[in-house]
Amino acid sequence: MGRALESKQKVVAGLKQDLSESQLAFVIEYQGLTVAEITDLRNRLRPTGTVCTVAKNTFMQRAIDGEENWQAMTEFLSGSSAFVLVKDDIGGAIKAYQDFQKATKKTELKGGVMEGRALTEAQLKAIGDLPSKEQLIAQIAGAINGVATKLAVSINEVPASLGRCIKAISDKEEGASDDAAA
Repeated sequence: MGRALESKQKVVAGLKQDLSESQLAFVIEYQGLTVAEITDLRNRLRPTGTVCTVAKNTFMQRAIDGEENWQAMTEFLSGSSAFVLVKDDIGGAIKAYQDFQKATKKTELKGGVMEGRALTEAQLKAIGDLPSKEQLIAQIAGAINGVATKLAVSINEVPASLGRCIKAISDKEEGASDDAAA
């Protein structure tokens, strides 16, 4: 027995809502995964602000109709598709999926869509290899801290070198006065 029209419309509305909140979507072939494995994938993706949805391709097709950013996804809508919709941490989500794929070896990445452009598996992997937002912030903070430290040392060095210079002149004058007295 199929779904009632109202039920189908709710599924499409839910997909539209998830897509509107997403920065990236990628499509995986999930055939052969058990319920426990798909649950494991969802659990791995959840901390990165990502949703993994299994839906009919026709439902996703209806959800992306009229949405310019997601039109490129139509080329991936075939076979048994699960949709990974990334809302927050793009790199973390791709890494979490890659870890899952290494562990199960059952899924295949069909491709993804970001900012209206279709992405290949290699492009998604390259995005996943980028440092996370937190790592970039730490690198920038470290660079700023390094510059500030060097600046403070340089500023501190001016009076210290002036003091050494005055001491050297003083020692020279004392030496000259000792030589004159002798």
